[in-house]
Amino acid sequence: MRAGTDVLIPVRPLEHRDRGPLEGILRATGVFSAAEVSVAMELIDTALDNPGQKDYIIRTAEGDGGEAAGYYCAGPTPMTEGTFDLYWIAVSPAYRGRGVGKTLLRHAEELVTGMGATLMIAETSSKPSYDGTNRFYLRNGYAEMARIRNYYTKGDDLIVYGKYFSRTEKG
Repeated sequence: MRAGTDVLIPVRPLEHRDRGPLEGILRATGVFSAAEVSVAMELIDTALDNPGQKDYIIRTAEGDGGEAAGYYCAGPTPMTEGTFDLYWIAVSPAYRGRGVGKTLLRHAEELVTGMGATLMIAETSSKPSYDGTNRFYLRNGYAEMARIRNYYTKGDDLIVYGKYFSRTEKG
């Protein structure tokens, strides 16, 4: 769906009908391990089973037929003021290259800044399978803020990206 050069992708709150498709998306990316998919599904289940909880904010991008085309999960970082984590962002391979990831990221940023966020953190891996993810963050204004060598396993570093939203808070 395009209007001029802008991509029009509806983003809505997570619904129970999204659970299966989102699990399928996580598996289909070819990036996440079985353990990572399991953790992502735990957060989705937490959000679905406890709608009043405030730890995990999950939004779904709708595809052409109303199906889940991708999602993000963000939330306030415990024991901080104004810092939020972007826990997950994933797009269906069928929707890659159509602006879904960028739309989801912008939506997450707007949502959390409306909640007082001054910084968004995204943690990722240095494995070659994450190269596209790492380029995505850099293209969207995130900076590498830290790298811990051999964090996940030998040769697989933890990379921490961050983006400040308030000029007065920039470090």
